[in-house]
Amino acid sequence: MRGRFKQTVTALAEADSRVVVLLGDISVYQFNDFQKRWPTRFYNLGILEQALISVAAGLSAQGMHPFVHSIAPFLTERSYEQIKLDLCYNRFGANIATCGASFDYAWDGATHHAYSDLAILRLLPGMDVLQPGSEAELETLLRSEYANGRPTYFRLSDHPHAIDTGPTRFGEGIVLKRGNGGVTVMTAGPLLGNVLPAVEGLDVNLVYFHTLKPIDAGLVAAFADTRVLVVHDAFGLREAVNEVAGLRTWYHGLPDAFCGWYGTLHDIRKRLGLDAPGIRAAVERLLAA
Repeated sequence: MRGRFKQTVTALAEADSRVVVLLGDISVYQFNDFQKRWPTRFYNLGILEQALISVAAGLSAQGMHPFVHSIAPFLTERSYEQIKLDLCYNRFGANIATCGASFDYAWDGATHHAYSDLAILRLLPGMDVLQPGSEAELETLLRSEYANGRPTYFRLSDHPHAIDTGPTRFGEGIVLKRGNGGVTVMTAGPLLGNVLPAVEGLDVNLVYFHTLKPIDAGLVAAFADTRVLVVHDAFGLREAVNEVAGLRTWYHGLPDAFCGWYGTLHDIRKRLGLDAPGIRAAVERLLAA
């Protein structure tokens, strides 16, 4: 996704002189061409994540459209106070784009895992929270939302899915499968690549989200007469879905525990039952209940 992110931001910068890139020593070489073309609109501030957010707020106050980019846990959890006060409280628009989502950096241990970012950023007033699952979704959402005047979180992944989910519109969920079994599976982001094959041949509905805030409450409510299984490799979607009253929901995702295993993203998903067989087993249990 980072390659598509760089290409899209570069294209936006060509058309809009207010686009500025702020990096925290991540993806610097990818943006070499950007720096050469627009040196006064490119800043690598190093491993100073709180400063990145504060500088972005200052640039936004002067009418610029900043893109801040670094590793997810450092740019969101470490900089939460700056996002809350410098951006959200002051209503300054800025784009926060991270890499290293969930367990993308599984081999680096708990310091580099990021599974609470979506949940905590949802709590901030005026914050938009996006989890595009594919490169195509990312580009569409970047183009439509980069200048929306609100703090906006784009959660990039090193393992996007390659599924054509149809038209991507900010704030709108997508029904990918309809069934008559009284069970609806709701998921978000790249994990769709495991969820879709997991429910193949099962009599369930499948609803997919790339926007967690604002959640598509109308679409969620349309399935209130079914049992809803939220399948997600992070916290945030379950909380967003349960904002809609009258639901009966179950969750298949992360335990209330730190991940003490090392390996790849796929290794961790398998251990958590978030590979396709594990997800299918969870859906079948709910169907049989």
